[in-house]
Amino acid sequence: MRRRTKAPAAPLPQREGIDPVRVRLPDGPEPLPETVREYLVGRYGASVGVARVEEMLREGRFVGADGRAVDGGEACEPGRHLWFHRDFPAEERVPFEIGVVHRDERIVVADKPHFLATMPRGRHVTETLLARLRRELGLPDLQPAHRLDRLTAGLVLCVVRPEDRGAYQTLFRDRGVRKEYEAVAPYDPAVALPVTARSRIEKEHGVMAAREVPGEPNAESRIELVERRGGLARYRLVPVTGRTHQLRVHMDALGLPILHDPFYPVVREDGPEDFGRPLQLLARRLEFTDPLTGAERSFTSRLALSGLG
Repeated sequence: MRRRTKAPAAPLPQREGIDPVRVRLPDGPEPLPETVREYLVGRYGASVGVARVEEMLREGRFVGADGRAVDGGEACEPGRHLWFHRDFPAEERVPFEIGVVHRDERIVVADKPHFLATMPRGRHVTETLLARLRRELGLPDLQPAHRLDRLTAGLVLCVVRPEDRGAYQTLFRDRGVRKEYEAVAPYDPAVALPVTARSRIEKEHGVMAAREVPGEPNAESRIELVERRGGLARYRLVPVTGRTHQLRVHMDALGLPILHDPFYPVVREDGPEDFGRPLQLLARRLEFTDPLTGAERSFTSRLALSGLG
């Protein structure tokens, strides 16, 4: 089996905090198209249009490892790397600032506001925690060690140096981080709390909401009542596992859907963001033993939910 060599460093700088896309021409048994133009049109023509690929070639948007623009008429060289910046979608700015709870040479702990995606994906690219922090802090190698749902606010741990990333990502993967959330939801005296919710949660690709299904539990959450004000209450949520929308699904299953949740119990129609009605869910605390220093770390969000006034 042929071993691939490590890709060379990108010759293009980041744009708006986003890395350039790297394309590797195949070197397998299948025959290559004769020219770079043919290959790029075959790969991207269906998604962005043949005319747009041709226009990007004329504009010199595709470059080789030496940083020089690629002539679309060049012969395909098996295994060659090319880079380009994709077209960014038009995005409405999320009108909230990112707080920095902690920063040192290894990590940045950020307070992500509601409505801001953690990582670039789909229609959210430059208006993401990653892109904005890279621009604002001047840290081009910054990467989050975990993800926080776009509609949820609160703490996200980011890693400054690429060589440290694996250690912190493994910490989250192996459940070495204690997370505590806060939520505002209806109060129901018939719901006995505290309670540990256990169920099997599945989420289908392309379906907005996750759902509980029969089977071996794969999601566990501890739910406690903190305070009550009239028909609403503040809850402390401690997830043991990390399934998509886990806390939102478990609260809804108890008959306590989190305030302003657009998915549970009913998925609302897609439309403009209502920045005045954020989901009342906050990632409030992160606690862990630092995998590189052995120090005990504890961070608390400086944000507050508005649902109780």
